[in-house]
Amino acid sequence: MRTRALAALFAIGALVLPGSALAATDLQADTSTYPQVRLTFVAERQSDATPVVTENGKRVQDVTATNLGQAKSVVLAVDRSWSMEGEPLAEAVEAAETFIARKLQHDRISVVTFATTPIRLTGFATGTIDAESALRSISVDDVTGTTLYDGIVLSADTLAAESLPARVIVVVTDGNETQSKASLDDAIKAARDAGAVVYVVAIQSRAFTPAPLQKLAAKTGGAYYPTGTLDELTAVYRTISEKLTRTWRLEYVTSALPGEPIEVSAQLPGGSPAALDLRAPGAAAAAGTTASDGRLPDQLFASAWGRAAFASVVGLILLLAAAVAFKSPRGAWLRSRLAPHVTERRKEVGEPDPGRLAFVSALFAATESAVGHAKPWKRLQSLLERADVPLRTVEFFYLMVAGGVVVAMLAALVTGSPTFVIAGLAAGVFAPYLVVAVKARKRAKAFENQLPDMLATMAAGLKAGHSFRQALQSIADEDHPPASKEFKRVLNEARLGRPLDEALVAMSQRVGSKNFEYVITAVTIQRQVGGTLAGLFDMVSDTVRQRQQFAKKIKGLTAMGRASAYVLVALPIGVALVLTAISSEYMRPLWHTSTGHKLLLGTALMIVVGSLMLKKIVSFRY
Repeated sequence: MRTRALAALFAIGALVLPGSALAATDLQADTSTYPQVRLTFVAERQSDATPVVTENGKRVQDVTATNLGQAKSVVLAVDRSWSMEGEPLAEAVEAAETFIARKLQHDRISVVTFATTPIRLTGFATGTIDAESALRSISVDDVTGTTLYDGIVLSADTLAAESLPARVIVVVTDGNETQSKASLDDAIKAARDAGAVVYVVAIQSRAFTPAPLQKLAAKTGGAYYPTGTLDELTAVYRTISEKLTRTWRLEYVTSALPGEPIEVSAQLPGGSPAALDLRAPGAAAAAGTTASDGRLPDQLFASAWGRAAFASVVGLILLLAAAVAFKSPRGAWLRSRLAPHVTERRKEVGEPDPGRLAFVSALFAATESAVGHAKPWKRLQSLLERADVPLRTVEFFYLMVAGGVVVAMLAALVTGSPTFVIAGLAAGVFAPYLVVAVKARKRAKAFENQLPDMLATMAAGLKAGHSFRQALQSIADEDHPPASKEFKRVLNEARLGRPLDEALVAMSQRVGSKNFEYVITAVTIQRQVGGTLAGLFDMVSDTVRQRQQFAKKIKGLTAMGRASAYVLVALPIGVALVLTAISSEYMRPLWHTSTGHKLLLGTALMIVVGSLMLKKIVSFRY
């Protein structure tokens, strides 16, 4: 009897010692999601250095490492079924309170209970008040039945929505599963999908069944701890707390083919390695084949010459693909040789150049035929004309599409987040549109500034005895774009047979100037009913100049409001960037978690809405 008591005390003492010489490395592996390999590595000491993983003697480069010793989300699942009545439940609750008291400051705790139905008692919080209160309120269910696997599924689903990458489930039960809707495999799959490690604290009782609990812990990278007394429960919780500080979740994509053996090891820099022999899932290689069958030979990557040869082959393939994609149309070489010796057919006005982007002309024609009559397409065409951009609408459309694809690919490579990929796609699509819109706005503003002086010049020409067309020609000859360029186009259209009034109306729609529309309306009426245009131009010139002065006065009065809008929009962006530069770890959840990405999108949406409201406040119609 005395010998048994000493052995129990020695076992408890060994469990309690944290970070001592008794700590040893351990490595577990999961290949159920092949070719992805998931490892749970328990190092001999706590460290912030990322473990080094090797596979078949070669170091693995792209390893996703999660340190469970840092801030993590923990679900404490407590069995309150009828079989836990009395001391087992009381001791489990008391030991769990000790575990909560020992947690790291930034760990987030949630409490789940299960009996006939799994129930989530608290949400995740860094504070311990809610968890401790929930534990004290747990009582045994009056109805017989245990839904252990359903409790694991509920805990995993709760963790799946958490922002912290490190996730742990600590389940306290006597192992008496009776009526869960989910199976053991369902519980294991839910924990794996949530990226959770399951630690099972098994309270031995008359209905104790350890095999499913051991499988649950082993298949999720956790550990199984059988206990019997309060002291052993407390010691187990201390062991779990200490072990978590040294545990890493490692994931990588294996290069092993199905059925091949894998020798994997992990170790901290300068620490002791832990090794494990595995076999990739799937049928083994057929007799007579080697381990390297089915993959590129190692000689291509073992030396600089091999890598250079492989890169040359890939470059040649890409060059051939580009040559096929961008090849000249059939007969283009012969036409280019005969062109100096034959009479060219005069190209019709508006006909696209057959040599430019000829390899995608069919795609452009199909696109214009499909959406060329849509209102957004026509607005985009008007915007390009207003900005004086020498691109066809279909060319600019595919330029926007290409920009979206490129930015989305860069976002995928840098962040890997679907949220940022979608945001990058939208940014890449609309960036060219915004550039053209800004250019169109500047050009329209420049035309507005030229308008009073231009009208005065036309009035002076009419007073000197020139005709209306000669007055327009004088503006075109001054060579002050954009007015000179637009009037040259009007005169060219008139020479080709288009009525002058119609050409001027088209010009007013093209430049987007409200003041010029008023001028054209007045000129059209005056030419139809008769009268002197010189006096009309003088009057309109004075009116336009007064409107511009009034607009500048309003702009000065609203300068403070616009400055406030700029500050309010830039302030959260600037603060986020400064905090990231000062303390990147503090801002890490915002930039590298799904919850943080949702907050960023919500912030961006609120900034846009606020900007529109502020713009409405400081904008006046005149």
